[in-house]
Amino acid sequence: MCIHNSAMNWTHHTATINGISMHFVEQGSGMPVVLCHGFPHLWFSWHRQITALASAGYRVIAPDMRGMGQTEAPPEPQAYDIDHITADLIGLLDHLGVDKAVFAGLDFGAFAIYDLALRHPQRVRAVIGLENPAAPHNPDEPPLSEYRRMGGEHFLHIEYFRVPPRADRELAAQPRRFLHKVFHTLSGAGNYFDCFKHPPGTSYIDAMAEPPALPWHWLSELELEFFVSEYSRSGFTGGLNWYRSMDLKWAQRKPFEGVQSRVPAYFLGSEHDVDLEGFHGDDPISQMRAIFPDLRQVRMIPAAGHMVQLEASDQVNRILLDYLAEIAAA
Repeated sequence: MCIHNSAMNWTHHTATINGISMHFVEQGSGMPVVLCHGFPHLWFSWHRQITALASAGYRVIAPDMRGMGQTEAPPEPQAYDIDHITADLIGLLDHLGVDKAVFAGLDFGAFAIYDLALRHPQRVRAVIGLENPAAPHNPDEPPLSEYRRMGGEHFLHIEYFRVPPRADRELAAQPRRFLHKVFHTLSGAGNYFDCFKHPPGTSYIDAMAEPPALPWHWLSELELEFFVSEYSRSGFTGGLNWYRSMDLKWAQRKPFEGVQSRVPAYFLGSEHDVDLEGFHGDDPISQMRAIFPDLRQVRMIPAAGHMVQLEASDQVNRILLDYLAEIAAA
């Protein structure tokens, strides 16, 4: 199914890919660029990049990732392992008749494209990671065990998400309140680590500080409403399953320990990103270079946080266009 949005010149598609119904947005022609979001995001997280990149001569493809937005959400966490996620992306290329593409990803979308580059390098022209650099995992302990210990000391969102159905029900009951709070908490103006002041067992919504009223300089009420509308319809279980499958992904990454990818890589981060500050160690760029030795450029944006493509859209667009021009010229 194909629906054209004349206002933005976006074309919405729904197709059966890798056994699920996948929704994606497409605009432009030229070198294919696939934009992969994380949680609790959507294809719409890239809406300020899609037209900017398409207008510069690129074919931009922004899927709703498995379990989120209008893409089908299998109920079991096992359906969100690396094999399924990378097969989704390969299936998307096959559906579009694309041999090789540049992949950009943020949050879980970044890890998806790194896994893809290691497993299917012939389909990846380059990777552009935003906020979350590629990193080796702890070879001795599955991540959910590690986070369970941390979550026994104070609130931790990953531990809160780990066991259904509490998080599923609480977030679905208050989607606007959750999204309003979490977008601010993860932004450069928020402070996720204040959540650690709350004891284990606290709900994520209660652990986050009250955000200022919209509009913010980077997010309008109408934009928030798009996310609220989509998650009100789909629920949050699909996105939460990306966390619940972390141990499965950990096991699937073990054969790739010490393996380096020859795929060209680029990184874009922000100086106030919670993941870079708290979850990637003291030297995350060196860790990424150990996996992607052909790491060609690293840029950092001041003041912004984890929602960088919305918080600093113009800067992100300029940097992405610089990266893509270099990739296209190679």
